[in-house]
Amino acid sequence: MRAPSFIIPVLAIGRAINAVVDTRDGYQKVLAPGSKEKPLGGLGVDAIAASIREDAQSPVSCVACEAILLQLKLVASRGDGFFVDVMTELCKRSGVEDDDVCAGSIALEGPIIADSLRKISIGSRTSRLACVAFMGLCSYPEVEPYNVSFPSPKPRAERPRPSGLKPLHVVHFSDIHVDPLYVEGADANCSKPICCRQYTNGDNPDNVEFPAGPHGEHTCDAPVSLEESMYAAIREIVPEAAFSIFTGDIVDHAVWDTSQLQNTLGIADAYSRMANAGMLVYGTAGNHEASPANSFPPSAAKNDSQWLYDLLSSAWSPWIGPRAAEISKEFGAYSAKHPGGNLRVISISTNMYYVHNYWLYEEPMERDPSGQLAWLVEELDAAERASERVYIIGHMSMGSRDAFHDGSNHFDQIVNRYSNTIAAMFFGHTHFDEFQISYADYSNKSHANALATSYIAPSLTPTSGHPAFRVYAVDPITFGVLDATTYIANMSDPSFSTKPKWTKYYSAKEAYGPLVREGEEGDVVDEQEELTPSFWHKVTEVFERNATAFEEYFARRRRGWAVGSCEGECRSTEICKLRAGRAQDNCMTPGFKLSHADEPENHFGAVLEEEECGGSIVRDILSIMVMDLDMLSAFEEIVTEKRDLYSYG
Repeated sequence: MRAPSFIIPVLAIGRAINAVVDTRDGYQKVLAPGSKEKPLGGLGVDAIAASIREDAQSPVSCVACEAILLQLKLVASRGDGFFVDVMTELCKRSGVEDDDVCAGSIALEGPIIADSLRKISIGSRTSRLACVAFMGLCSYPEVEPYNVSFPSPKPRAERPRPSGLKPLHVVHFSDIHVDPLYVEGADANCSKPICCRQYTNGDNPDNVEFPAGPHGEHTCDAPVSLEESMYAAIREIVPEAAFSIFTGDIVDHAVWDTSQLQNTLGIADAYSRMANAGMLVYGTAGNHEASPANSFPPSAAKNDSQWLYDLLSSAWSPWIGPRAAEISKEFGAYSAKHPGGNLRVISISTNMYYVHNYWLYEEPMERDPSGQLAWLVEELDAAERASERVYIIGHMSMGSRDAFHDGSNHFDQIVNRYSNTIAAMFFGHTHFDEFQISYADYSNKSHANALATSYIAPSLTPTSGHPAFRVYAVDPITFGVLDATTYIANMSDPSFSTKPKWTKYYSAKEAYGPLVREGEEGDVVDEQEELTPSFWHKVTEVFERNATAFEEYFARRRRGWAVGSCEGECRSTEICKLRAGRAQDNCMTPGFKLSHADEPENHFGAVLEEEECGGSIVRDILSIMVMDLDMLSAFEEIVTEKRDLYSYG
C-alpha cells in the first residue's frame, strides 16, 4: 500500500518543481508545487520506473502516468508551437517513425492534444482516462451511475420468428482505406506506416527489391483497382442485393499527410465509385475520414468537422433522402426508412465515444456528446411505435476496447430497452472478421439473456488479412440475419496479380451451426432459422470447450493470413471480447502488459495487444516513453534545448 502522499519531481518550463501528490482514496491529485534549486531538476527516473511497473500491474495505481501527464500539461501550457516542437523532436529521437511522419502527424494532432492537456485537471476522472488512452498504464475509472431516460417502458415481447419467405441479401463492407497515391512497382517494404507509394525518386521497379503489385500488398492500403474489383464481385455474386452497408474508413493510413482538401477528394471519389457500381449504400463516418484523423469535436466545442458532415450528407443524400441527409449535417448521424419494407437504418457517429478523439477530453467530460444518444432514443422509440425493425450501423462497435466505458454503458442501456426493435447492429474498425453480443445481464451471461448481435466486418484494405466483404441472408419481414457469408480475394493466389478472384471463404451457419447443435436432436441446420444472439452465445460456448473450433475462428478473423497462435489467456480474452457488448466488459483493454522477461536496466519488456484502426503518433510515442526510461530523460533534454527558442511572457 502506498503512503498517503509523496514527492514526484516533475518538469516545468525553465525550472523544476516538486509536485506533492495525494494518493488517498486511490486517486492522485496534485496538491502543491515547490521550487528546487537546480534549474531543471531530474525527472526522478528510478521512482517513475517503479511506479510504471506498479501502474501496469495494479488495478488502481496511476501515479507514474499522471506524473508524466503533468509534465506534458506544463509543456502544453507554453503554447501549441512549443508542444508540437517538443513532441516532434521526441518522436524523431525515439525512432518510432520516419522524421517526416513525426513532423506531419504531430503538426496535425498536436494542437488538439495540447488543448485537451491544458484543460485537464491532474487527478480527475478525465486525466485517468487520458492515461489509459495515451499510455495504457491505469485502469479505467468505474462507470459513473446514470440511468438513461426513456419516454416509455419496455413492452413485453419476444424476438419475432423468421417468416420463412425467400431471404433478401444485404452486403456489408468496411475499412476500404483507399490510397489514391498507390503506385504499382513502388517499394512494398518501406519504413513508413503504409508502403507502395513513390516516397522518393528511387521508388521504381528497377530500384526496389519488393515492387508493389497492381492490386495491393499486405504492407499497403488498397489501390483503386482493388476497390473497384470488390464492387464488380459484389455485382456478380449478389446481383439482386437489396442494399449495402458500409461502416466507414475511406481515407488511407497516411495520417501524417492528410488535409481537408485531400480527404474531401478521396471521400467523394469513393462514394462516386459506389454509386457508379449501381449500389444502394447506407454509410457511416469512420475515424479516418476527418483531418486530422480521429478529430470529431462535439457540437458544444466547435464546428471543425462541419466540412466533413456536409460532404457526407451530400454523398449519402441520393440513398437516404433529403430529410435524413439534412439531419446528418448536425453530427454525422441519420435515420432512414429503407424503401419497400419495414426496416429503418440508423447510422450513428461512434467517433463521439472513441478514446482517441482527443476533443472529448474535457473537464467535466460530456455525458452525451452532441446529444446523439438522446436523439437515438427518440428515433428508436418512434420506430417501436411504428412497429418497424431497425438496423444500427456505425464504425466502431460500442463494445470495443477503444470505446469510452460510460458512453458504451449508456448506449447499451438503449440497446437493452429497444432490443425488441433492433434486428441487428453492424460495425467495422478492427479490420477483423468478428462479432459481439449484448446481454440483459452481464453478471450472468448466457444464451437465455443474449439480447443483440453486433456484426463486425473484415476490411478491404489488406493490412490485416486478405481483402474481404460479407453477404447476409436476411428475413424480408423480421430482417433477422439468417446467415453471414464472407468472401475474400486471396492475395496468395497467383492470379491475384492479374485479376483478383473473389471466392466464398466461409458461411457462419455452415461453420458454426453443426457445432452449436451437436448433441441435439437432428443435425441439420435449418436455412430459415435466424442467427440469433442466443445462437452466437452458444458459439462462444463451443469455443470454450472445443480448441479446434476456436482456432478455426481465430484464423478466420484474418482470413487465414498471418494468423499466429492464441491459447490460454489469449483464448479466454478473445472469448471475453466476443461477449462484450459493453466496453467495460471487454477484457482486451488499451495499453500493454509488462512481461517477466529479463530486460536492459532502462527498458521494460511488454506484450502489446493487437492494434485497432487508430493512427495517433503522439499516443505511440508516449507508449514507448513509459517502456523506455531513456526516453524520459530525452524528454527533459529536449525541453531544455527548445526553451531558449521561445520567449515567455
